[in-house]
Amino acid sequence: MTVRKVFLLLAILFVGLAASGCGVVSSAVDNVTGLVGLHETGTVIAKVAQIRSSYAVVAADLLEVKRGETLDILDEIDFEKVHWYRVRAQDDYKTEGWIEAQNIILSDLLDKSKKIAEEDKDYQPQATAQLRAATNLRLSPEQRDDNIIVKLDNLSNFEIVSWRIVPKSQDALDIDNARKGEVKQVKGKTRNAEIEAAKESNEPEKIDEKYDIWYKVRLDRSVSPAPAGWVFGRQVELQVPSDIVFYQQNNKKYVTWQRLDSIEASDKSTAANRDAVKTSKPGSWVILSRTNIVKAQDGIEPDFDGISVLAYDKYNEEHYAAYRSGDVWGLLPLMVEGTGDNKTFVLKLRGANGEMEEKRFVTFKDAKGRLKVTVPEGIATTGK
Repeated sequence: MTVRKVFLLLAILFVGLAASGCGVVSSAVDNVTGLVGLHETGTVIAKVAQIRSSYAVVAADLLEVKRGETLDILDEIDFEKVHWYRVRAQDDYKTEGWIEAQNIILSDLLDKSKKIAEEDKDYQPQATAQLRAATNLRLSPEQRDDNIIVKLDNLSNFEIVSWRIVPKSQDALDIDNARKGEVKQVKGKTRNAEIEAAKESNEPEKIDEKYDIWYKVRLDRSVSPAPAGWVFGRQVELQVPSDIVFYQQNNKKYVTWQRLDSIEASDKSTAANRDAVKTSKPGSWVILSRTNIVKAQDGIEPDFDGISVLAYDKYNEEHYAAYRSGDVWGLLPLMVEGTGDNKTFVLKLRGANGEMEEKRFVTFKDAKGRLKVTVPEGIATTGK
């Protein structure tokens, strides 16, 4: 942007020396600005936004633009602590005007988000989730001023591809919604007497007391033009499917799930549909769970420590436990392969020798139509 402004100024001075009259100079400004604008574009990230006649409070609205529309960036300015872009729309009239920068994502930043999405394009989603508050989508799992992609709206839905557990920071914002360049004060932390008492009595450390979690997410275009990035976990709520959330235990939370039976296309959950969890039909699932106890090995926490397969009897309209593991130490991703009633799910589990091993679990239906699981060697079963 700075180079463009210098170029623009030189062009104006040149035209001003070559010809007299304000009209000529004004025309030159418009022409040069238009030429420069061809080299950079932006995409609307707000659900709707207005292109205005100027950045003044009394400016008129010229054109309404919607999320996903592309605009040519012609210029930029800071006015009363608000950043603005001068843009050209792609409508029939090539409308030009001003729009707040917070409503636009520049092409280079959008390309970086697309690169993140490309890294995991073949990964199956590990879970779906929803925001409890407006939250920044970031290029990396850390709260820095220079890695904000866009701010996602409250109640935004998305798919979780993976996550990263990091040591809890006293400087981290509970609600990660600061604008670029904005400094927010972190509320002072008070000493929790119960936590300190637990430490003194040698109780096991708790995950949610020691760590924070960052989710690597995939977004539908209706939610954000930026397709992927990282979201701070304190305002993320996992959307466990309605037919299995009843079986979740307080001391063993579901973190990943994949459906094992076929469902109608109209029933498939999508990140863009906030009611998908409520409307999904009952079915059979492989579920990975995690206790709230620290279990780090070589400084790494497991993504899950329990495996279960919940099968659904459509005649009796009830679930039954086809398989439950003992205590395991595993890392994502969970991958489901196969079609129809015969499916295989693949996991990475730590073996007795401490090495990570790929384990394949085969599911099938017996002669009575009951779902069964062939478990790899070396993995305990706690119940049927």
